[in-house]
Amino acid sequence: MGETEDVKEGDGSGAEVVIDVDNESTYVTPKRVKVDDSLVNSNALCKDFESGSEHPKDVITGLCRLFYSLRWATGTGGGISIRENGRIYLAPSGVQKERMHPNDVFVLDESNGSVIESPVDSKLKISACRPLFMLAYELRNAGACLHSHSIHCVLATLISPGKEFRVTHLEMMKGIEGVGYEDTLVIPIIENTPHEEQLESSMKSAMMEYPNSPAVMVRRHGYYVWGKSWKQAKTQAECLDFLFETAVRMHQLGLNHSDSSLSHQ
Repeated sequence: MGETEDVKEGDGSGAEVVIDVDNESTYVTPKRVKVDDSLVNSNALCKDFESGSEHPKDVITGLCRLFYSLRWATGTGGGISIRENGRIYLAPSGVQKERMHPNDVFVLDESNGSVIESPVDSKLKISACRPLFMLAYELRNAGACLHSHSIHCVLATLISPGKEFRVTHLEMMKGIEGVGYEDTLVIPIIENTPHEEQLESSMKSAMMEYPNSPAVMVRRHGYYVWGKSWKQAKTQAECLDFLFETAVRMHQLGLNHSDSSLSHQ
């Protein structure tokens, strides 16, 4: 587990530099300040993701804040994980995603998913998404896997009565790896279960049946999406959300979002 030092120089902000000895990397634990009587991480509010060398704990914290602002992770829902150097970094379960701290992140052994580093707060629980995330790493060799509770996805599953979501001839399809404008993007849909971990079997089956899909949708629930890196997973999540919303709006207008002939009208 890493060593922690208080920053001595500067304005006495209370920030910390955390040195992760085992992983040979460093990340900054931001100070916490009050805004409207709520504790927030000041520099995480404007955090960007330009540096590929950011520590996974910082990236997960920033992504959780972003996803909360997009309403993909409200009500403590959703989840984010990143794989790096034989470790899997995983946001905890049942936390306010917009108030997460880097020290709240679990670290797992990539080989078997066991916990090798727990959060500073011992009351935090491992995410129920863990077995689903592990599928992305085991079956797709992913570098990151995200879970969104997007309302656009929920509605898209409800206007797709079968086991597939299909869309074609929409520009944002090009943000999905291996998919072009004139292709038909097909995302499998599985049925929801009372508990997250119960999705494992059906999600594995869907991933095996649709090897080219970058995601699995869960009816009335949300979706899991992965990528080679957290940046690709984030990009594909954003593109998919756009496509889900567009499909729902087309449906409201009486248009078929999987009908390529509409592009010629």
